[in-house]
Amino acid sequence: MRSKLFCFLFFTHFVVISQVSIRGIVIDEVSKQPLPFATVKTERASYALTSVNGEFVIRCKTTPVKLTVSYLGYQSKTIQVTAEGKENVRISLVAAEEDLGTVNVKDQENVASKIIKEAIQRKKQNDPKKSLQNYSYKSYNKFKITEDNQALLKTQDTARSDIERIFNEAHSFLSEKVSDHHFRKGLEEKETVLATRMTGFEEPVYNVLGIKVQSNSLYNEDYTIFNNKFIGPLSNRALRNYYYKVLDTTQDEHPAFVILFQPRKSKNYASLEGVLYLDVKTLAVQKAIIELRGELNVMARHDFDYFKEQESWFPTSKEITIRPGNGRQKVTLFGGRISVGRLGIDKKSFTGNNDFLVSKTDIFDIKLNTSDNDVTSNLPAIKIDPEANHRSEEFWNQYRTSAITDKDLNSFPVVDSIVKAQNIKRRINVIQSFNVGYYPVGFFDFDLTYPIKYNNFEGLRLGVGGLTNNKLSDRFRLEGYLVYGFRDSKSKFGVGGGVLVNKKTTSWLNINYTDDIREVGSFMYLTDRRVYSLFEPRLVNIDFYYKHRTWSTSLQHQISPKLLSETQLSVSNINQTGGYQFINDGTAFSGYKTAEATLALRWSPFSRFLKTPTGLKEIQDGYPKITAQYTQGFKGIFDSNFRYSKIGIKAEYIINRINQSSTSILLEGDLATGDVPLTHLYHAYPNAPTKETVLQRFSVAGRRTFETMFFGEFFSDRLATLQIKHRIEPVKITSWFKPEVVFITRYALGDVSNIQNHQGVEFTSLKDLYQESGFEINKLFAGFGLSFAYRYGAYHLPDVADNISFKFTFYLKL
Repeated sequence: MRSKLFCFLFFTHFVVISQVSIRGIVIDEVSKQPLPFATVKTERASYALTSVNGEFVIRCKTTPVKLTVSYLGYQSKTIQVTAEGKENVRISLVAAEEDLGTVNVKDQENVASKIIKEAIQRKKQNDPKKSLQNYSYKSYNKFKITEDNQALLKTQDTARSDIERIFNEAHSFLSEKVSDHHFRKGLEEKETVLATRMTGFEEPVYNVLGIKVQSNSLYNEDYTIFNNKFIGPLSNRALRNYYYKVLDTTQDEHPAFVILFQPRKSKNYASLEGVLYLDVKTLAVQKAIIELRGELNVMARHDFDYFKEQESWFPTSKEITIRPGNGRQKVTLFGGRISVGRLGIDKKSFTGNNDFLVSKTDIFDIKLNTSDNDVTSNLPAIKIDPEANHRSEEFWNQYRTSAITDKDLNSFPVVDSIVKAQNIKRRINVIQSFNVGYYPVGFFDFDLTYPIKYNNFEGLRLGVGGLTNNKLSDRFRLEGYLVYGFRDSKSKFGVGGGVLVNKKTTSWLNINYTDDIREVGSFMYLTDRRVYSLFEPRLVNIDFYYKHRTWSTSLQHQISPKLLSETQLSVSNINQTGGYQFINDGTAFSGYKTAEATLALRWSPFSRFLKTPTGLKEIQDGYPKITAQYTQGFKGIFDSNFRYSKIGIKAEYIINRINQSSTSILLEGDLATGDVPLTHLYHAYPNAPTKETVLQRFSVAGRRTFETMFFGEFFSDRLATLQIKHRIEPVKITSWFKPEVVFITRYALGDVSNIQNHQGVEFTSLKDLYQESGFEINKLFAGFGLSFAYRYGAYHLPDVADNISFKFTFYLKL
C-alpha cells in the first residue's frame, strides 16, 4: 500500500525550492557549440563547472546575482541574472588569445597530449603506491540515496504526511563507515572497518561493504564506478582512447595544468569525460573531476594535498554522485526488486527521477613512510572489527568529518520502519541464499539442487535436503537429504554434521554418511565452491553410474584468505549398476571397497576478500585461480581392495575487458596410477547423448563440457584438457535486448593403461588429440540461448551429422 502511495505522490506533488537554482548553457559565440567544463562563479563565491554538454546549475541565496564565466582561449564574461531569467540562461563567449605561461599553446590538443604522455611516464614517481614505501590513514564515508536536498516536497493532503516525512526529512538509504587503512609496498592496501551502520539493519549487510563505489586512484589502468570498469584517464591506453585539451593553468602556490579529457568518437566504451589538474612541476594529480552520462549520470571528484617532506600529492577526499540517466540501468545494493538501497526509475518503488546516490569519503590522520606500518600478506583486503556495529555516539563524533544532520538521524527510524514493513531483511537473505542454491526457512536452508532432477538411470529423481544455518547455531551444523528415483525405484540419502573448531580460520570438522549413486569417471575437487544452476545439463543424459555407500570425515581450513584447504578420509563400498568388472591380480571385481585420503588446495592470489564476523567473502574475483588435489588409495585398510594414487590440477584465467568482451581459459591435467578401476578413472565431461540424430541429441549445453563427445566414449588415466571461450562485446539491438556471442574451442588428450582389465564396457582412449569448436548466442530470451559445436580432427566421425551438437543454453543472474 505504501509503495502505491509513493507512486501516486510523484504525480500529485509540486516542488518548493529552498534556494535559487540558476540553470543555463555556455556556448561559443561563433560556432554555437557548447563549451564543456567552463568555470561559472557568483559574486558570493558559489562555484560550478559546465557539463560535457556545456550545461550548468549553480545555486545562490537570492537574486539578482552576477555570474562570471571563464574558459581558456575565450574572453571572460559577466552577466546579471534576475529571478525572472534564472532558467535557461544562455551565455556566449568570444574567442581570444590566451597565455599559458610556461606552455606556448599553438596547438592545444598537441600540447595536452604531450603533457598527458609525460604524466603517464611519471606515474611511478607520482602514484603513492609506487613512490612510497608505506602509508596509513583513516577515512570517514557517508553513503546515501536520497531526494535532491535542495528541494522540499509539499502537498495539501494531510493524510499523506507520513509519506511526506520520508521524502522531506529522511533519506531512502544511509550508511556511515569509519576505516583504518594500511599499505606497504609490494602488498595490496588493507582496510579495517572500525565502525559501520546502515539504516534499516541492526547488523550490516556485509556484501555492501565490499562494493567498490569509486576508485581510490587516478593512476590505475581502470577507473571503477560501482564495480563497473572504464579506461582511466592516465591509463597506458589513455592516449588511444581519449582526446585531451588544455583549458587553463592555475596560479596558486602549486600551479597546475587544467586538462580536459573526452572519449574519442570511435571509443564509446571509454565513456568518461572530465578535467585533470596536473601539477606543472611534477605532473602529479592535484584534483580530478570525472563525468559519465548515459544510462546513469555520474559526477566524481578527487582532491589531493601536497606533502612536502615526501614530495607527494596524497588523496584527501573523494566524492561521487550518481543519478538515473536515459536508460534502464539501475543501481541496487541488495539485488532483486528491493526498494531500499535502490536507485533507478521504478514506479513500483519509492525511488524516482529526483533521487540521487552520493558517497563522500574524507581521508585524515595521514602518515607517509613511517616505521610502524604493520601489514602482512595473509590479511584480507577488508576486515570488519568485531565491535564495528556497536560503536557509541562518542566514537562516531570522534571521527565524523561532516556533521550528522537531522535528516540523517531521521533516516534510521524511518527506513527501519520500511525495512520491517516490507520484510526486506528476509528478502535480502532469500536472494543471497538463492544465488548459491538455497532457500532459507527459519534455521534451515533448503538445498535447491535436490527437489527435482532427471537422468537416464533413475528417470525422475525427487527429493528434499539442506542444512542448518547460524539461526540454530554458529558453532555446529547438521545436514542431510533424501531422494527417490522413479525408474530404478530406489531411495538414496545422506546425513552429516560439522563442528566449528577454529572461528578465526573458519575450520570445520565434518562427518558424513552417503548412500547414493555417482557417475563413472567423474572427478570433483573438494575445494571447488558450490556452483548452482536451475538446470544441471549433463545430468539429463547420464546413464553410467555406480552405487556407493561412503563414510567420510573432513577438515575444511582457511590457511589464509587466498588459500583454502580441505582434507578428507573416506571409506566406500562400491557396486556396479551394469555389467562392468575390474580385473586385478587375476580376480574379477564388480563390487569392492576403497579407502582414501585426499588433500585439496585452492589458491586465489589475485582475489580480494572481506573478513566478517561470520567468515570470509570473496568480493572481487582475481585470476588465475589454481586448484590442486591429491588422493591416495590404500589397500587392506577396512578391507579395502586397491592401492592407487590420483592427482589433479587446474588453472582458470579470465580476461575481462572494458568493452564487456572477455576471454576465459581453463587448463586441467589429471593423472592416476596403480590399481585404478574404471569408476575412479577420468572422463573429459562429455555431454552428447548416444542418440541417432542431431535433434534427438538436443538438450542443454554445459559450462565446461565437450558438447560433441558421447557419454562413455572415452576414459583415461592420463588426461589433459584445454577450453578457451571468447565472448565478444554484447550486440545491442535495443536497450533491453543485448545478446552475447561466445566462440568456443576445446581440446582433450589422454591415454589409458591396461584397457583389457576393464571388462563389460567398451570405450576408447584419447591418445590422439580431440578437438571441437563452436559458438553460443546467449541471453536471447529470459536467460535462454542457443549453442552449436562441431567435432573435427583425429576423432571426426564418418557421418557428418554425428559431429554436430545443437543445444540451448541457460544463464540466469538475479
